[in-house]
Amino acid sequence: MTLREIAQEAGVSISTVSRVINQNNSSAASKEVQDRIWEIVRRTGYTPNSSARNLKNGAAELSSEPSHSIACLFARTPEAITDPFFSQLARSIEKEAFKQNYILKYSFTSIDIQHPSTFHLIANNQVDGVAVLGRCNKQLLSFLKKYFNYVIYTGLNSLNAKYDQVLCEGLAASEAAVEYLVSLGHREIAYVGETVDEERYLGYTAALQKHGLPLRSEYVSNVILSSEGGYSGTKALLERTRSMTAVFCPNDLTAIGAMRALQESGLRIPEDVSIIGIDDIDMAQYLSPMLTTVHVPLDEMGKTAAKILIDRIQGGHSLPMRITMPFYLSIRESCAPPRKRALQPM
Repeated sequence: MTLREIAQEAGVSISTVSRVINQNNSSAASKEVQDRIWEIVRRTGYTPNSSARNLKNGAAELSSEPSHSIACLFARTPEAITDPFFSQLARSIEKEAFKQNYILKYSFTSIDIQHPSTFHLIANNQVDGVAVLGRCNKQLLSFLKKYFNYVIYTGLNSLNAKYDQVLCEGLAASEAAVEYLVSLGHREIAYVGETVDEERYLGYTAALQKHGLPLRSEYVSNVILSSEGGYSGTKALLERTRSMTAVFCPNDLTAIGAMRALQESGLRIPEDVSIIGIDDIDMAQYLSPMLTTVHVPLDEMGKTAAKILIDRIQGGHSLPMRITMPFYLSIRESCAPPRKRALQPM
């Protein structure tokens, strides 16, 4: 198969295809076009030959030799494609693997394992290794141990297993987010998100304890990390109390839902209530107000995860590796010093 044939199927120019797959140029096309090109490459199973990467034009052909392959397991979300955090992480893994003549043969969620067709692929070990995105439970870990020889985990929660891991520590990121709210003068800080086996919740509680602030049950809404969860959790929070001056959400999708709930309830952000998230997805900077959040280096996490997984597959290392990526606060418009007067109940 040639770049020309891929370009024809994708409906773009040959040079665009070349920049996307040979040069990993993220500015070569829109996200939708890039996803379409990678889907074609994944489906056909071809990888570029060495000369194709060195050419500036798109006339080179792709190698038809069989390539090695990996899979991605989305452990946390049933809607992997629509989750901006995990989809970006998977895309980064795929691009880096592709550079080393590995293709992302398929992606699946923990729910997909129950489907016979997906289980057949896994049981027959049709990939060389798997990258696990997001926290796993014990049952899923047992499944991985049974069916995959080479596993790498990447996410915000550390994994209690002897696998390679690429982390951006959620506990520390949460502490930093709450510390920022405290530095602005907030003392009444609510939490909307998951609480069970969630290091970002532990980071929230640790930061409160550090500053001698009580953990108030009415300030905690235990909901699934999603925009819907953030919306419903904040609505429930507002029914219990309006004394909080800030809301911390463990990811940006949850924060987006929380922002909508606050605004629908007549509260101004950040004049009445400040809000902060974690991830720094692209959408965060286009909200009104723009969301203050903790930046997680998804591209670097994905690239590093792919490199370590392939190195293990090729026998480059045998002991479990644990790499921790840095984070930083991305300060925008959704946080401000607390209001001077308490809000009146509805």
